[in-house]
Amino acid sequence: MVDFADVEKAYQRIKDIVTQTPVMTSQTLNSMVKSSVFVKCENFQKIGAFKFRGACNKISQLTEKQRENGVITHSSGNHAQAVALASSIYNIKSVIVMPENAPEVKVNATKGYGAQIMRCKNSIIDREEMAKKLMEENGYTLVHPYNDEKIIAGAGTAAYELFQEVGDLDYMFCPVGGGGLLSGTSIASKGLVPECKVIGVEPEKADDAYRSYTTGKLHPSKYPNTVADGLRTALSELTFKIIRKYVDEILLVTEREIVDAMKFVWERMKIIVEPSGAVPVAGILQCKDHLKGKKIGAILSGGNVDLEDFFQKYYDRITK
Repeated sequence: MVDFADVEKAYQRIKDIVTQTPVMTSQTLNSMVKSSVFVKCENFQKIGAFKFRGACNKISQLTEKQRENGVITHSSGNHAQAVALASSIYNIKSVIVMPENAPEVKVNATKGYGAQIMRCKNSIIDREEMAKKLMEENGYTLVHPYNDEKIIAGAGTAAYELFQEVGDLDYMFCPVGGGGLLSGTSIASKGLVPECKVIGVEPEKADDAYRSYTTGKLHPSKYPNTVADGLRTALSELTFKIIRKYVDEILLVTEREIVDAMKFVWERMKIIVEPSGAVPVAGILQCKDHLKGKKIGAILSGGNVDLEDFFQKYYDRITK
């Protein structure tokens, strides 16, 4: 299983390729929570999300034969872009299986990085089956979005950087979908500050991680329809095992809480964050009465939002 040494090695391996993203604070947020909150802005990472870290760590360690054959993954967007860009950096062919409901902003960006896109139906099963079929036919290496030790170690480097910059934390809040980021974050957090409480935050409409964590039994995802599209995936056996070992609690937040947190981050911190990235802020605001006087970290996992409709009203206005 992945350990803290793997995260440290991943950091050394990818630090000159990834962006060391900024850590930001908000006087308003601190006042609301009555604590010191430090947000790690992975929305400023290459491709606009933390996923680039894991993709780089995985792809940089492929064998020569694997590089020749190319890689494949299935993703609704951020991991797709990450694999596409990392593959282009290492001059490797990439094929991405993307569901029909993937945001077009993410589909277009993935194409822009040179990947071959294959569309599938919206269920996780459909994604996996198409990717498996293409692997068998073409010999591609799977770069799984989260069920991979190298991906998890790479994801953990975001939290590793946060601790290096701000020092010890009492709490670390992190979104959870497939569990790769939460797994890596929990390993890094406990490796650096064992007393730090790691809190996973999940949409109520995609609560498989919460159900799995509270029952001690892995529950499948049942086609969730949350605004946090990056968190529609389910835990794997690997991420579930890590989360049970290192994570202290998983919170559920409503769709309204997610959008309110996203609006707050946009308006008050001037940061474009996608719904999935706003989820940990929603968690902090939900339990703020229990966090007074604490030092808190949060991973803003990404900022890839389709702004076409937002800007269309302005285009309409100037053309009238």
